[in-house]
Amino acid sequence: MPITIYQGHHHSLAPADINIVIDVIRAFTVAHYAFIGGAKEILLAGTAEEAFALKETYPDYVLTGEEKGVGISGFDLDNSPKRMAMQGMADKRLIQKTTNGVTAALGALNAQHLFVTGFSNARTTAEHVRTLAAKDCVMNIVASHPSGDDDMACAEYIKDIIEGTNAVTAAETIERIKRSSVAEKFFDRCQPLFDPEDIAYCTKELTGDFVMKVKQEREVPTIERVMI
Repeated sequence: MPITIYQGHHHSLAPADINIVIDVIRAFTVAHYAFIGGAKEILLAGTAEEAFALKETYPDYVLTGEEKGVGISGFDLDNSPKRMAMQGMADKRLIQKTTNGVTAALGALNAQHLFVTGFSNARTTAEHVRTLAAKDCVMNIVASHPSGDDDMACAEYIKDIIEGTNAVTAAETIERIKRSSVAEKFFDRCQPLFDPEDIAYCTKELTGDFVMKVKQEREVPTIERVMI
C-alpha cells in the first residue's frame, strides 16, 4: 500500500482512496476538542470572507479560526484548543477558517475518504484507516504546515502506525512537536497572543471512539464525527 507524505497546504493531489490532512498546531486539535465537547459538525471555509458569508446564512453557527495564527476580528472564537475545550459546544455547529489545515483539507477532497486530525486523535485515526486500507490502496498524508516539523512528525507517526512498523513512538513525536519552529512562539513571553497551554492540548494523545471525516459531497465541505 503506497503512502505518500506531502508537506504544505497547496497541493493538487491526484485521485486517491484515502487522504489524511494534519494540523497539529492548532486547527484540527481545535476541531477534535469541539467534537469532544459535543459539536455536531464543522463547515470548512477557505477565506474569512467565505466564513462570514456562511455565518450570514447560518447565524447560529460558531465562527472559529485564524489568519496568520491570530484570531479574526468578528469571529466568535480564535484557534485555541484550550479555549475551545472550555466552551460549551453541545449540539453546536461551527464554521472554521485556518491558514494551513483548512486550506489543505479543501485541496484534498479528491479522495474516497478524507480524514483530518491533529496529534490528539492521530492514533485513533491511523488505527481506523488501517482497517479501511486495502493492499492496493492509494493514500496521501498531508502535513499542512509548509515548513514546521510538528505536522511532519505527526504524519510520520500516523504512517508508522498504518504500516505497523513500530519505528516511531508517541514520545518522540511529542518531543518533535514541542521543539518545532511552529511551537516556539507559544513559549515567547513577548508574544502573549499565543498561549503555551495550547501546546499541552496539542501534544496530549487521547483515547477516542471517533474520527473526523470530511463529507465532500455537501455544498460546503463539512467535518463530521464518525463513531468507530
